[in-house]
Amino acid sequence: MAHKGLTFGIFLAPFHRIGENPTLALNRDMELIEWMDHLGYDEVWVGEHHSAGWELIASPEVFIAAAAERTRHIKLGSGVTSLPYHHPFLVAQRFVQLDHMTRGRAMLGCGPGALVSDAYMLGIEPVTQRPRMDEALDAIMALLRCDEPVTLKTDWFELREARLHLAPYTDPHFPIAVASTITPAGVTAAGRHGLGVLSLGAGLPGGPEMLANQWKIAEETAARHGKSMDRKNWKLVVNVHVADDDEEAMRQVKRAERHETITYFEETLGRPPGRSDDPLTDGVKMGTTLVGSVDTVIRGIDRLWELSAGGFGGVLFRAHEWANREQTLKSYELFARYVMPRFQGSLDTVAGSNDWARSNRKTIFSPNVEAVRRAYTDAGREVPAEFRQRTSGARDVDSPPTTP
Repeated sequence: MAHKGLTFGIFLAPFHRIGENPTLALNRDMELIEWMDHLGYDEVWVGEHHSAGWELIASPEVFIAAAAERTRHIKLGSGVTSLPYHHPFLVAQRFVQLDHMTRGRAMLGCGPGALVSDAYMLGIEPVTQRPRMDEALDAIMALLRCDEPVTLKTDWFELREARLHLAPYTDPHFPIAVASTITPAGVTAAGRHGLGVLSLGAGLPGGPEMLANQWKIAEETAARHGKSMDRKNWKLVVNVHVADDDEEAMRQVKRAERHETITYFEETLGRPPGRSDDPLTDGVKMGTTLVGSVDTVIRGIDRLWELSAGGFGGVLFRAHEWANREQTLKSYELFARYVMPRFQGSLDTVAGSNDWARSNRKTIFSPNVEAVRRAYTDAGREVPAEFRQRTSGARDVDSPPTTP
C-alpha cells in the first residue's frame, strides 16, 4: 500500500461521565495504556484539563511518569500541555526529565488550552491564549537548542540568561507536536518550528475536507521560516470503534455517545464551534467517524488518506467509553489484529510466502511423499495402507501430506 508504515495510538482526554468513581476511571485509563502496549500500539497522548468534570487528568506529566513504569514500548506524550497555563522554562524542564526517565519515549503536545473555564479560573483572557502559546513555544524551542542562554521578556513570563542544565535524552530533542482544530493557528505554529501536527479537527464536520489545505499552510509557513514539515509527524485524531459488523458496532456505542454529546458537549460546554448536533451519525455518514467492521474502518482510513492529498503519519483514536469495558478492549484488539497490519506492511511478506507455497505446492511438496515411502521401505517395513490411500495421486493433491 502507498500508506504503509502508519502509526496508531490514542488521544486520551480522557472522557469520563459524571457519577462514576473518578479514581477507578483514572485506573481504567492506565489499564487501557497497558493493554495498548501489549497489543503493539505506537503512542498515547494524555490531556490536561482543570474543570467541567469529565476530563479528569490535571497533570499529563505525572500520568506519563506512572504509565512509563507500567509499559515497555509505547510512546507517551501530553495531548496537550496548555502552554499559557505554565512558565515555558518549567515545561521544557519537565519534559526533558521525562525524556530521560522514559529513555526517549516522551513526547510534548502543545496547545492554547481547550476549556474556557480553565483559563477563566487562572485569570487568563481567551483572546490572549493563542498568542501566549506562540510565545511559550518560541521560548521552549530556544531552550531545547541548548546552544546559548535565553533572555526573553513578555507580558506574562520572563527568562533571564535561562539555560537547561540537563540536555534532552533524545537528539536533538523529544518529539513535539501542536494541536490543530479548524483554524490555521495550530498548523501555523507548527510550521514556524517544523514540528508535528495533531489534527483534532479531522473528525469534525468539514474537517477532513480542510486537511490538505491546512497542511499546505503548515508547509508554506515552514518555508518562510527556513524549516520543513514531515508528513510522518502529522497525526489525525478521529473517533474509532470496531466490532464484528457495522450494525453491532453502532449498537454498542450509540447510547453512551448520545449521553456524552448531550450532557457534556451541549449542556456543559454549550457545543463548541464545529461540534455537530449528532456527531456519531453525521461522522459515520461522512466516513470520518470510524465505527463499524474491520473493513469499514479500513475504508475510512483510506478515505482520510485521499483527502490529505499526500498522506499523513498516523491515526489517533479519540479515546472514549461509548461501549462497555469488554467491548472497548475488544475493539482495540480487533483494530490491532486486523486493521493495523494492513497499514504497516507486516502482512506483505506473510501473504507473499503463502502465495508462493500455494503456487508451487505440486512441484515442491510432492517429492515429500516419495521420501516418506522410502523411509518405510529402506527400514524394511511395509507402507501403511492409510498412508497409501491418503497419498494416492499425491502429485495432484491440493495440500501436502503429513507423516503419520
